[in-house]
Amino acid sequence: MQNDITFYQRFKSDILAGLKVITIRDNKESHFKAGDKLRVGTFETDEYFCTIKIISVTPVTLEQLTEEHAKQENMTLSELKKVISDIYPNEKYFFVIHFSLL
Repeated sequence: MQNDITFYQRFKSDILAGLKVITIRDNKESHFKAGDKLRVGTFETDEYFCTIKIISVTPVTLEQLTEEHAKQENMTLSELKKVISDIYPNEKYFFVIHFSLL
């Protein structure tokens, strides 16, 4: 069965521990909506590792990211902004996907 969303391997333990409860994605992954249940795999190998339920999807810009977003990602705000800029170097608009483990 195919996974619906992937995360870098380095985030797997934080997700499984409930420390990472949001993901910030570009427009290509903005179609998810509250209530969706998604199979989650690793980006590198697409290995399934859990199922999540979407709580909300909220548009945001890099400048609008806050300490609260960083806490929900289990990193500092400067780390978060760097990670997002590294993954999406030419993007301005993003979507905060808030989720919980099922």
